[in-house]
Amino acid sequence: MERAGGRKPDELRPVRITLDFLNRVPGSVLIEQGNTKVLVNATIEDTVPSFLRGSGSGWITAEYSMLPRSSDTRIPRERKHISGRTFEIQRLIGRSIRQAFDLKRMGERTIIIDCDVLQADGGTRTASITGAFVSVYHAFRRMMVLGDIEGIPLRSFVAAVSVGIINNEFLLDLDYQEDSQADVDMNVVMTEDGRLIEIQGTGEGRSFTREEMDRLVDLAWHGIKQLIEIQRDALSTLLAG
Repeated sequence: MERAGGRKPDELRPVRITLDFLNRVPGSVLIEQGNTKVLVNATIEDTVPSFLRGSGSGWITAEYSMLPRSSDTRIPRERKHISGRTFEIQRLIGRSIRQAFDLKRMGERTIIIDCDVLQADGGTRTASITGAFVSVYHAFRRMMVLGDIEGIPLRSFVAAVSVGIINNEFLLDLDYQEDSQADVDMNVVMTEDGRLIEIQGTGEGRSFTREEMDRLVDLAWHGIKQLIEIQRDALSTLLAG
């Protein structure tokens, strides 16, 4: 199939990560992946959930929201209760980023990641994860400079991407139009050494085989390696320090 912008089946949309998008947040990142734009902010609090008090371990959690005009039609704000979709995405982001850092080395602190979708065109949850890693790394770097921690408690870079099958064609990084017509779609979260954190795969139009699943995961890995290089480039001035 012909893709928007003439992209090849195994090609990512253009990705841009901007650090310090807001100047009052220790880890503020804007990630743009095609026409999807997500503002990710990491806030550090000197407290932990009750089940971690006295353990010496920290915690990383996430909140996710699509702003009212992030899509073609206005999305009502979730004022009192969040939807099941939002709750599931928040938990996915938190789980993913907790795998990237050693919680025992951060002390009894909580990092809250706020992912606000400014504009949605497919892949908002995966872009949120990719941006959240950079945001939290950036926040840890600030803590290290201030002397609050001895070093960044990094385990592994982590990124995420969507893949899918449309008319028997395997595609990387689906935009909304592609996602809405996919026979099979999948979100994949991986570490920089290719270890899987999460796979969310659904047969929307048909079932899929184990071989097709493996092809989709391989295609996701092809994209995630590139996303991790983009993360490294965005953090290059920090890593150099």
